[in-house]
Amino acid sequence: MLRTEYKNNILTAYIDGEIDHDSAAKIRTRIDGAAQSLKPKLLNLDFSAVSFMDSSGVGLVMGRYRQMKLIGGALRVVNVPDRLYRIFAMSGLEALGVLR
Repeated sequence: MLRTEYKNNILTAYIDGEIDHDSAAKIRTRIDGAAQSLKPKLLNLDFSAVSFMDSSGVGLVMGRYRQMKLIGGALRVVNVPDRLYRIFAMSGLEALGVLR
């Protein structure tokens, strides 16, 4: 479901599988714990292995965006499959400049 890697002050969270209400809560808890203890300058959320996402995925990204701003860092959403990119773009995340 989630694997994290910390290197050169960058925390990367590799999300795998589906993101729905239940899984988003578990993912959020793990990412937030790692970010609070490591205080990275950049949090990368890697969506390359996400097979399904509902609006909970957008909420997951928005919450991590706010969290990273609070600790003085930045957020990037990377490797978003085409089928999910449209959801992010329509939600307004594209305007935040977090999508790569």
